[in-house]
Amino acid sequence: MKLETLHELFMDMLKDIYDGEHQITEALPKMAKAAKSPELKEGFRTHLQETEEHIKRLERIFEMMGKKPTRKKCKGIAGLIKEGDELMKEDADRDVVDAGLIAAAQKVEHYEMAEYGTLRTYAQLMGHSEAARLLQQTLDEEGAADKKLTALAESGINVKAMEDGRERSR
Repeated sequence: MKLETLHELFMDMLKDIYDGEHQITEALPKMAKAAKSPELKEGFRTHLQETEEHIKRLERIFEMMGKKPTRKKCKGIAGLIKEGDELMKEDADRDVVDAGLIAAAQKVEHYEMAEYGTLRTYAQLMGHSEAARLLQQTLDEEGAADKKLTALAESGINVKAMEDGRERSR
């Protein structure tokens, strides 16, 4: 696809993140299953529900643009999910896996925040104020998810992972 206008770039990125969100809905249940921490399991389940809402918002934006929602393979999210999948296959302490799952999830959150922030800015620039509002709403939720993951890591998951490693090295 030849991109000649900001609108075309916007639509291309919209297709990309739409696919990425779909990939995330497939990954989150696996991550919840792999997590040891009940709080982390619940966090992944809650974020799955939020992600399903993000998909609905994206579908509304496609509709506003007079387009049918379509997906373009999001290679960035696919790569980050693959890294998380590899972690879940490792022969590792479960607390260490939880710490790694948080890191993997935060990589995805940061990717999404970058994409949603850019899309929101483009929408504002092109005068699509309702699309910009919806994109900002999702951006806010992604930021909140990132903060929740940090809080889980700092409230004990990373410490448990570190303590487990110390015990094995003795």
